Amino acid sequence: MEKCLLSVDWDYFVYTQHTLGLYMENERSLDELWYKRYIQAMARGKDIKKAFQLSPEVDTFWDRIKQRFKFVGGIKAYVSDSHALSYKIAKENHCNVVYLFDSHSDLGYGGLSSLNYDVNCSNWLGKLLKDKQIKEANIIYSPYTAEKPEHFKLMNRLYNIRYYDFNDLNESDNLAHPDYLGKCIEVSVIHICRSGAWTPPWLDNNFIKFIDALGLPYEVVDCPKRKWDPVHISLSKQIDYLLVSALFC
Repeated sequence: MEKCLLSVDWDYFVYTQHTLGLYMENERSLDELWYKRYIQAMARGKDIKKAFQLSPEVDTFWDRIKQRFKFVGGIKAYVSDSHALSYKIAKENHCNVVYLFDSHSDLGYGGLSSLNYDVNCSNWLGKLLKDKQIKEANIIYSPYTAEKPEHFKLMNRLYNIRYYDFNDLNESDNLAHPDYLGKCIEVSVIHICRSGAWTPPWLDNNFIKFIDALGLPYEVVDCPKRKWDPVHISLSKQIDYLLVSALFC
């Protein structure tokens, strides 16, 4: 019997023209890096908040999900900052299928060698496949992603990885994947991650509303609250942010 993990990254809904690289997931990247970006933008006479937009899809996402996915009785839901938690959730709940909504594939960046590292936010899905914890990965990219399936050609050949547009999951539109016509995807566990190194703190209230809109009880695992107050930054703090956070850029 298939047990499915539905894993959703908040950055699926966040659009920006900024190039956001890879960062260590720690307090500096979750908080201080955003102040650095704010200060640098302010020095150029720009408001960084205008550089990040939230997709209107966020308001209809769960309704669309519930049209295509069936939540089993006793379903569990988890919220974290790091997406790496999905590896542990899938393993502990004996999931063998993952549906991922994300701006990134999280298959590992740097080829197969990246799957030899410890589980992290950038390789957890690839590690699940390599470690044979799951048999199938289904990736639904954000409309705003810069990634393409062909970036992972070798992994696509080695593992059972499928890429979909959200509309592909609708029964009437799923002509490209006839195996899924008429099939309701049963979900055993849900994981929602904030990915705070890539999603701005001023959208955290929207993130909370998004979680609550799911309408299920959930467990929060290591998702620290962030206080966004750029108005009251002292000069010494500004210097500290610029110098310390520079290590992560």
